[in-house]
Amino acid sequence: MHFAPDTQEALEFVALLGNTAPGASRSGTDELATVEQLADLLARHTYSGRIDHDEAELREVRITRELLRQVWTLDRDDAVEVVNRMLREARALPYLTRHDGLDWHIHATAPEAPLAERIRVEAALGLIDVIRMDEMGRLRVCAAPDCTGLLLDLSRNGLKRFCTVRCGNRMNMIAFRERQSGQTP
Repeated sequence: MHFAPDTQEALEFVALLGNTAPGASRSGTDELATVEQLADLLARHTYSGRIDHDEAELREVRITRELLRQVWTLDRDDAVEVVNRMLREARALPYLTRHDGLDWHIHATAPEAPLAERIRVEAALGLIDVIRMDEMGRLRVCAAPDCTGLLLDLSRNGLKRFCTVRCGNRMNMIAFRERQSGQTP
C-alpha cells in the first residue's frame, strides 16, 4: 500500500500515539501519563511549532488520543463526519511547507496552534487520503484478544493482523501449544 510520505507519517504517528493507551501499550499501562512521557513520544516524531510541555497540553493530547483511537475503527462514512469536524473546529486551511529537512508536505494549522489541535488536523489530513482511496480496512485493531493496539497495514496483500511482531509471535505460540495439546503421542 502506498500513501504519500506525509500521509504515512501522520498515520504512523496516530498508531504510535494510540498505542500509548492502557491495553494497547507494551507495558499494559498508560504510557502517556506524564509530561515527560509526552516529550519522549514527541522526540521520536518531529512536531514543529508550539509545544508547551505542561499538564494542560498533556490532557488535550490524551483526549485527542482517544478521539483518534475511535476514528481508527469507524467505517468510511462515519470517519468522514469526524474528519470533517476535526478540520472545521480547527479552521484548517491547507498549505504546503518545508521544514526540518522534510520536502514539501501539507500542514493546515499555524505552528502556534496548540499541539493537540495540530495532531488532530495532521491525522485528519492523513485520514482524508485513506478515505478517498477507500482503504479504511488498512486501519485495524490488533487481532490478539488481549490487545487493543492499533495497526496500520501497509503490506501489499493487506493481511497484517497484529500490532507488533511480539503480539504475532505470542498468538502463534498459543496456537502451536493448542495444536500440540490436542495431539496424542
